[in-house]
Amino acid sequence: MSRRPTAMFAMDAPNLPQLFPPDLLARLRELLDIDPAGVVTDFGDPALRSRLARVEVLVTGWGCPPLDCHALDALPRLHTVLHTGGTVKRLLPPEGRARGLTVSSAAAQNALPVAEYTLGMILLLGKGVFAAQEDRRAAWHRLPDLARSDIGNMGRRVGLIGASAVGRRVIELLRPFDFDVVLYDPYVDAAAARSLGVRKSGLEDLLADSSIVSVHAPATPETRHMIDAGRLALLPDGSALINTARGSLVDTEALVRELATGRIRAVLDVTDPEPLPVDSPLFDLPNVILTPHIAGSQGNELRRLGAAVVAEAERLRMGAPLAQRVEVAHLDRTA
Repeated sequence: MSRRPTAMFAMDAPNLPQLFPPDLLARLRELLDIDPAGVVTDFGDPALRSRLARVEVLVTGWGCPPLDCHALDALPRLHTVLHTGGTVKRLLPPEGRARGLTVSSAAAQNALPVAEYTLGMILLLGKGVFAAQEDRRAAWHRLPDLARSDIGNMGRRVGLIGASAVGRRVIELLRPFDFDVVLYDPYVDAAAARSLGVRKSGLEDLLADSSIVSVHAPATPETRHMIDAGRLALLPDGSALINTARGSLVDTEALVRELATGRIRAVLDVTDPEPLPVDSPLFDLPNVILTPHIAGSQGNELRRLGAAVVAEAERLRMGAPLAQRVEVAHLDRTA
């Protein structure tokens, strides 16, 4: 493409400087005809009608309105969406998918901090850090029992649910450690699991045999409440469940009941609903670590997402295939 395509930012404006610091923004403006002062959050704004009609490329992020029929009517020349976030499911309702847009997402880059969060939690859970903190609050002078067989990460079995971008990155990060990693993913066969360096498992077997279970599956109608009361009951005493995927994958009421017994522990970066109501029992249970959806990119990690979009804009200008193109037809079963 010899000329700069006409482009526009569509996202929450406060995120723009973090996603595109001066050097990245300058490079992006060399590639696209885009004005950082013109960030759209409403495709129906009459004052933007003439500008939107010329837009060929949207650089989107958190806060971008869905590309529904009204938005698409305002964007007749739009052919490419470069998304600085992860999933584009909300961004692309059915009418947006039917338009035949070329869509790229920084999901692979956003997966990195989520996987790092997960690794950190796995290591801390295996060392009994959270339980030890509770013990010290009760009796600060108590010395650790070094002979406890349930503490430590050597040979600990970790079950991963979903070989998503995050799940695969977690597998990579776990490799240097002495974990026994098993994977449940209906789209990954035994040979593919071995190529990842893990063993394939059925969901029920994984839950029953793992001391730490981490959820990395997409939110689809089929995965809603896949971790229900019956499957939670399979978790061994003293085990832990980590969820950084979507809250809907776990039946919250069933999880609260199971946690209330004190039998298992949970680390929840996502919940259903999100945010939780202020009177949710999860806030008061001592065996729950709650974080407010912080595992994904934030702070200086946002630059990584912006850099991914700049790289895609370079490919677009060269007429090369986008490296992180989203297969829109597969959105129903992906994150």
